[in-house]
Order: sequence, then C-alpha cells, then structure tokens
Amino acid sequence: MAQPIRHDWTRADVAALFALPFNELLFRAHSVHREHHDPNAVQVSTLLSIKTGGCPEDCAYCPQAARYDTGVQAQKLMSVEAVLERAKAAKDAGASRFCMGAAWRSPKDRDVQKVAEIVRAVKGLGLETCATLGMLNGEQAKTLKGAGLDFYNHNLDTAPEFYGEIIHTRQYQDRLDTLEHVREAGLKTCCGGIVGMGETRDQRAGLLQTLANLPEHPESVPINQLVQVEGTPLSGTEAIDPFDFVRTIAVARILMPASMVRLSAGRQQMDDAVQALCFFAGANSIFYGEKLLTTGNPDVEHDRQLFQRLNLHALEVVETSSTVHADIVEHCAA
Repeated sequence: MAQPIRHDWTRADVAALFALPFNELLFRAHSVHREHHDPNAVQVSTLLSIKTGGCPEDCAYCPQAARYDTGVQAQKLMSVEAVLERAKAAKDAGASRFCMGAAWRSPKDRDVQKVAEIVRAVKGLGLETCATLGMLNGEQAKTLKGAGLDFYNHNLDTAPEFYGEIIHTRQYQDRLDTLEHVREAGLKTCCGGIVGMGETRDQRAGLLQTLANLPEHPESVPINQLVQVEGTPLSGTEAIDPFDFVRTIAVARILMPASMVRLSAGRQQMDDAVQALCFFAGANSIFYGEKLLTTGNPDVEHDRQLFQRLNLHALEVVETSSTVHADIVEHCAA
C-alpha cells in the first residue's frame, strides 16, 4: 500500500525518523520512493543566473548579497537571445527543465514583464521552465503563469526558529506569503532549504516538517548542502556530516512521497558514493551543468559517467501535439 500524503507531521514525528538507525531509515525511504517513482530515473535540470549580484538581502550564505565582498559583480538582466542560447545548449546536453534565477529581493513589475518574455521563449523549446526571482505578489505570479512558467522556486532555507540567525532582511512569513501567491496563480512550487549552516538535527527536522505541512507539498524539493564562499558570514562553518546529509534526503522522501527531491547545491563537494546513497534514499532530481548561479557544480560529462555507473536514466520533457509531459528515456546511458 502506497504511503498516504500527510500534512500533519509533528516535530517529534520527524525527529523520530532522523533518529532511526541509518540502514532502517534508508530502507524505509527507498521503499516509499519505489511506491511513487521509478527508482532508477532522475529528473535533470539546468540552472542559469539571468541577473547576477547586487542583491540587497543579507542571507548569510549568499555570495550575491551586495554587502559581502565575494568577488561577484552585479550584472544586468540577460537578453532574451542570450538566455535562449543557453537554454538550447542545456536541452542539447540532456536537461529537461530550465531554471532561471535573478538576484532580486522582490522584482518590479517591469522586471517581471521582461522575465515573462524570456519564459515564453524558453518554453517554446519544449523545456519545462522554473524561475526564482525573490518575493512575488499575486499579480506578478499570475503574469508569470500566463507566460507559461511551470515552476516557481522560493526556498524556506531553514527551520522557522533558526531563520533569524541566517537572514534579517525579510521574515519567514514573507516566504510563506510568496508561496501562497504562487500556488494561487496555479504555478507548481519548488521549495526546499539549505543544510550545513550550523543548524542542529532538530532544526533540520523543523525545516522538513514545515515543508511537509504546507497546504500542498512542493512538487520539487531542493535539498542544498551549504557551499561556503569566502566573504560570506557562513564561510568557515563546520561542514555537515555526509551521512547526516543523506538522512535529510531520506526523511524528505518519507515526508513528501510524491515530490521530486532534488540533490541540489553542494554536489561538487560530495564524492560519488555519497551521491549514490542519496539516489537510493530518494533523491530523483539534480542540477546539470558546470555552475549553479555563482557556485560550482559537477560537469555534464562527470554526471553522464555517474549515471552510467549506477545504471540511472533521465526524465526528459517531450513535446506532444497537445501538451508537454515527462517521459522516461535513457539518453544519459547512451
């Protein structure tokens, strides 16, 4: 019997999952994964920064914050043509979803109109589209939906009680409000967080509890491992134990059975064995390409080789006469 979709997880429930013996947790997570997904299929996305740097926020992990000296230079929004060129290259490399990030706290309406034009062009390639632009109001979310945007990314980052240690320029409720606007506009949500920022295991449980108890589970749940960037306040933070990271993936899979759980930032710092454990524990989505916004990522050829070694295949969006849907193909094993 497939695991039911729940939205009533308590902190104690989630903490108990984290406390399970490692093998027991992975067995449970993998069993749930097999009930809802092809255990050997991985959804592949590419992320492009379409407007880099200059952000007024003070997120302690982010090299794009203007107040930190990280070497990231503020740039203007890319042109439609430049983004389209990168999207075509991503599709040719095997990506099925193209994600676009802009370093805004909250975009102006004219910015949203420009991004909507970009979305229409990328959508015309037959790719799924995702954007992360900061906080949105309801009308802005509707504009993006009307342009054909499929997903909107807006991470919760961490547990409510730890959030104030990481960010001071917006409140947790601001993030929840944006997610509500996105859902009401009919967009799918991409929402996860970052681990390894100095939080406790209980606070990791709090992040996942909050995600799982949203009115709808995010269709995509990126789990990021902190990439430490010199010049940010979190540079020098003690790294998370790799097995604790795998536990986080496994618990996310159990709490949100039908969601795509993305093994996101930090893969460049993981060896292949840890990534393989994450796939077994329920991760079934990755970012593909050499860079995530401003930080490194394993290159395409390395990922292809890893897929071959693990006999994994990729999900690809295929355009039909009436819709765009995900079919399972083995292009990464070729």
